[in-house]
Amino acid sequence: MTIFDVLNLIGGLCLFLFGMNVMGDALERRAGGSLKKLLGKLTKNKLAGFLTGLAVTAVIQSSSATTVMVVGFVNSGIMTLKQAINVIMGANVGTTVTAWILSLGGISDGNLILQLLKPTSFTPVLALMGIVMTMFGKSGKKKDTGSILLGFAVLMFGMDTMSGSVAGLADVPAFQNLFIAFTNPILGVLAGAFVTAVIQSSSASVGILQALTVTGQVTYGAAVPIIMGQNIGTCITAILSSFGTNKNAKRAAVVHLCFNLVGTAVFLTLFSAVSALFDPAILGQSASFAGIAVCHSIFNILCTALLLPMSSLLEKLAYKLVPEGKGKDVVVELDERLLTTPPVALAQCSNLVNKMAQQSVSALKTSLNLLNSYDPAAAETIYKAEKQTDHYEDILGTYLIKLSAHQLGDEDSATVSKLLKGIGDFERIADHSVNILESAQELHEKQISFTPDAKKEMDTLCSAVSEILTLSYNAYVGGNLEDAEHIEPLEQVIDELKEKLRDSHIRRLKQQTCTIEAGFVWIDLLTNLERTADHCSNIGLCVLDTAQNNMNAHQSQALITRNNPVFEEQYANYSKIYRV
Repeated sequence: MTIFDVLNLIGGLCLFLFGMNVMGDALERRAGGSLKKLLGKLTKNKLAGFLTGLAVTAVIQSSSATTVMVVGFVNSGIMTLKQAINVIMGANVGTTVTAWILSLGGISDGNLILQLLKPTSFTPVLALMGIVMTMFGKSGKKKDTGSILLGFAVLMFGMDTMSGSVAGLADVPAFQNLFIAFTNPILGVLAGAFVTAVIQSSSASVGILQALTVTGQVTYGAAVPIIMGQNIGTCITAILSSFGTNKNAKRAAVVHLCFNLVGTAVFLTLFSAVSALFDPAILGQSASFAGIAVCHSIFNILCTALLLPMSSLLEKLAYKLVPEGKGKDVVVELDERLLTTPPVALAQCSNLVNKMAQQSVSALKTSLNLLNSYDPAAAETIYKAEKQTDHYEDILGTYLIKLSAHQLGDEDSATVSKLLKGIGDFERIADHSVNILESAQELHEKQISFTPDAKKEMDTLCSAVSEILTLSYNAYVGGNLEDAEHIEPLEQVIDELKEKLRDSHIRRLKQQTCTIEAGFVWIDLLTNLERTADHCSNIGLCVLDTAQNNMNAHQSQALITRNNPVFEEQYANYSKIYRV
């Protein structure tokens, strides 16, 4: 083996790892919606959790990424430890898909059909398709599909380069002796664990092992312990990701490690016993690409079959290794570990924004009720809700900016814009709830009362604002486009109501039927209620913008107001309902 072979090996390894990274990232973006749906179906059922972990890992081609996601979910309180265990086990089986894809590189049969299945036969075509889609595709989905094809082509080219560069090692005595040493199961496990821990990908280390099989020196007796060790080495990613998390997230990482350690210990013992007692001839045979994939799959499936029924014992073990200790464990609302998986991080943000929306709308409606019947306990809930929405706006704004720095698909990018717009409006609605509450407090403490006509007018305006809040919440959280289209007509009616109520107030002042003190409170209420409706209008337009994928509020507003018979009909209906 010459220096040029070494350089080719390094170059091939770099291309292989780079291609795997590019393909994995593009798969995550392309499958963003599917990924969220799969995770949304997660239940406490063992089989459902196992299949979810398997499917997600098969899609994103990385058990490490899946496990890091799981640690993030547990840390954020989205997933329980019991659910996490089942998903982790599914991820271990899902990662075997990569080895089977890479095994196509080992096809050597002279049959034309089999040769066409060999990656070197079709990767140039995939690379051409990928570069065309990446360079000339207009949509994010086409570009992501192009990146997947390019990543796969680069990955397989790197694999082929590695295989070619190490072929000369077949005649190197030191290399032969190295793999003879690895027939010692303990050394094989340690070697597999070390290499995988360094590159933090069991899929990549299996691919490297497959590439080395072209030398003919990698026997099944040496390969099987290395494969077992690779499963232990891949745990390093989850362990590192658990630093700084709560105890349950640490337990999830510990479960991942225990699962692989126990599985390896059991089957390494069995493997060693079979080797010593029966010395099967197959253990001395040279391994192949497909043979490595078979061993990898069998080992992971057997480990899961052994330990899935005992998941509750693993949970108890995790609690023993990571005890409760003193003090309350803090649940992280937005875990930055999930930023590496934008679709999942986005789902986490959406859940928190929905919670923020609920608190904001509820606080405003509660403040409206306090105008007629003041309640100190209810007032306290409004202050707490406003403080909480301020907190949500701060953490969500920072998190979403970080998330937008990642490469996102078109749909995810539109969702980020929707969330960034929404949090500002919901935070301001919560602010107005406090302003209205302060007006209610002033009315209560100073024993100020409106005239019967003024009270009737204010009740009408409050009813209209309460309805527009409901429409906004249903449109934003529930994605109800029909409700979103009703917001703007009602908002214009509220604007007109405000003007009418102001004119009525001025008339009462002239007639001296209204006091100056009541007038100040009246004007403050009109301002806050009208501005609340404005924020609801922003929310409705944001929902329509996202649905139309233009993110241009002025365009959407023009569409629902200019010569639109549906708008005119809704406007007329609301004018009848809320006339004074």
